[in-house]
Amino acid sequence: MADTKQLRSRIRSVRSTLQLTHAMELVASSKIRRALEKKENSAAYADAFEKAMSVLGASRACRKSPWLEEREGGITSLVVIAGDRGLAGGYNANVFRLARAWPDADITPIGKRACERFGGPMVHAETFSEAQASALAHILCEDFLEGRCDRLGILYTRFVSVMSQVTQIRWILPLTRKEEPAPSDIVFEPDERQILDAAVPAYVSGMLMAAVRESFASEVAARRIAMNSAGKNAQQMIDDLQLEYNRARQSAITQEITEIVAGGNA
Repeated sequence: MADTKQLRSRIRSVRSTLQLTHAMELVASSKIRRALEKKENSAAYADAFEKAMSVLGASRACRKSPWLEEREGGITSLVVIAGDRGLAGGYNANVFRLARAWPDADITPIGKRACERFGGPMVHAETFSEAQASALAHILCEDFLEGRCDRLGILYTRFVSVMSQVTQIRWILPLTRKEEPAPSDIVFEPDERQILDAAVPAYVSGMLMAAVRESFASEVAARRIAMNSAGKNAQQMIDDLQLEYNRARQSAITQEITEIVAGGNA
C-alpha cells in the first residue's frame, strides 16, 4: 500500500497539471473564432485569385510564359508551416513527418518550431503579416524565374473541422496549364501576359497568407483538443489517486485501532 504522504503529493502535482491544461484549453478556445475568421477571409481571397490565374494560365498569350514552364526533375522549394508552440497533439510532428518525404528540398520555414528545426530567421506563424508574405513571395518568385527553384510548394495543415486537421502540400509554381480556355467575362488590360507577370508574386503572397492562417487555425484547434484530452486524463488520475489515498488512510486507521485494542488486552 502506498504511503499517504506520497499520494497527497502526487494528487497536488496532478491537480496543478490539470489547472494548467484547463487554462491552455481556455486560451485556445478564445483564439479559435478569430483564427477561423481570418482563415475564411484569406481563403476567399486566395480562391478568387486562383480562378483569375486559371483563366490567365489558359490564355494563348501566356502559353510561353516561364510561370507555366514544366521542368523535369530540378530543385524543389518548400515553404514549411508549423506551429509556434508545442502541446498541440501531433500537429507539429505531422508537418515534419511529411517534410521528410522531400529530403532534398530547399525549405523555407514559417513558425517557431519549423524555424528551430530547419534553421533560418525566426518567423512566427501567429503574427505572420501580409508584408512578410509579400516579401517572401517576391524572393520565391525571383528564385523560380532565375532557375534556383523548379517547383514551389507550400506544406501546411488544412483545417477540416475543430476535430480534424490534415497535413498536405499545395503546389504553387509552375502554374497549372489548361489546354482550352474556360469561358470567362474577365477583361485583362493591357494584355494577359503583362497581367500574369505582374500578378504572380501577389498570387504567391495570397496563397502563403491563406496557408499560414489556415495552419494557425488548425494549430489552435489541435491544442484545444489535446488539452481537453489531457485534462480528462488528469482528472481520471486524480480520482484514482484519491481512491487509493482513501484506502491507504483507512488501512492506516484500522491498523492503529487494531494495535490499540491488542495493547489493551495485553
